[in-house]
Amino acid sequence: MMIHKTTSDVPPTYERVPLYLQAISYVLLLVGGAIMLLPFVWMVSTACKPPQELTRIPVTFIPENQVCRANFDGLYERVPLFNKYLLNSALMTAGRTLGQMITCSLAAYGFARFRFPGRNVLFALCLALLMVPLQAFIIQEFILINDFGWRDTFYALIVPGTFSAFALFLLRQAFMQIPIELEEAAMIDGANPLQVLFHITLPLSVPALAAFGVITVQAAWNDFLWPLVVSYSPGTRVLPVGLSFLIGQRNTPFNLLMMGSFLGTLPMLILFLLLQRYFIEGISMTGVKR
Repeated sequence: MMIHKTTSDVPPTYERVPLYLQAISYVLLLVGGAIMLLPFVWMVSTACKPPQELTRIPVTFIPENQVCRANFDGLYERVPLFNKYLLNSALMTAGRTLGQMITCSLAAYGFARFRFPGRNVLFALCLALLMVPLQAFIIQEFILINDFGWRDTFYALIVPGTFSAFALFLLRQAFMQIPIELEEAAMIDGANPLQVLFHITLPLSVPALAAFGVITVQAAWNDFLWPLVVSYSPGTRVLPVGLSFLIGQRNTPFNLLMMGSFLGTLPMLILFLLLQRYFIEGISMTGVKR
């Protein structure tokens, strides 16, 4: 009995990239990486400089007199509620992330698996929100929050951020990559759509969920404009707004400002390093259309 190999059985062949092109690619990547790291290095350097070295020319990245501890103590003297601001940012970030996880996963599963009249039009309208900047509807949103009596509360900080058009698109694309046969098998066994979503679809979408988590957490953690508008007391003030009070009209302690920015950046940096592999995998898999 003879077995004939089809075209699909033949392993693909790849042309080897010339060595000089590889070298050029690595050089470009190294230069790009250095440019990306430069602001972070400058932030860390400034956070450990005394005031006398902030305006020194030529510029030095390594402080001659490292005063990291002194700047750390000075930051807490100028901003005694710094830990409170960190906690408020964490609460707002957790609330928005959990809210988007619930609303966007339900909506994304509906757009990915259910067929109903106007589905594509409704999805396009949701994606159209990506083209509208926050500044275009911030006044109307503030009036609505004020009518609800939510000004200077965590409801105002969290509830408007519990939906994201980008998260909807990201999760929908991830759900469409999962073989529908797995979900049909679960439904044959008696599972309803919600059980299929939470027990089948979401566990198989861990890379996309990691990418969603990193992007959502970073956006919420760094949000400045909306918290500045709706919160006016230290009890609800978040970290970016709290650090902005260090900026004076005539004098700004940039070393203390950079120390606060460095401390605020550390949680996001640790989160990205922990989820880096899943983040890259999630972004790449959601870019493939099924």
